[in-house]
Amino acid sequence: MNEIEFEPLNNKYNGWSNYATWRINLEILSDYDFAQQVLECGQLPTVEDLKDVVENWVFENHTGSLGLVEDYARAFICEVNYHEILEHIIEEIEMNEEYKKMANKHE
Repeated sequence: MNEIEFEPLNNKYNGWSNYATWRINLEILSDYDFAQQVLECGQLPTVEDLKDVVENWVFENHTGSLGLVEDYARAFICEVNYHEILEHIIEEIEMNEEYKKMANKHE
């Protein structure tokens, strides 16, 4: 009998530490304007900020009870490496700031 092999969620995926991290960043966090948040609040986002954004998006955008679906979603979200995503966001913010400085020098 052929056995099905399952790959754990902790394998690298598209340059990210795992599939869950890549997917959450791609589908939820990449559309969030963290640079604007920095301008408005004067501070960089934290890992807790990222978790709050994801959990609010996943669990507040529904009607009725989620039951088993919620259990699976919470298990998936627990696999996300929010520290890695935060590093990526901070690098993007810093690159945007450097670009703006360079653009201002050339004006």
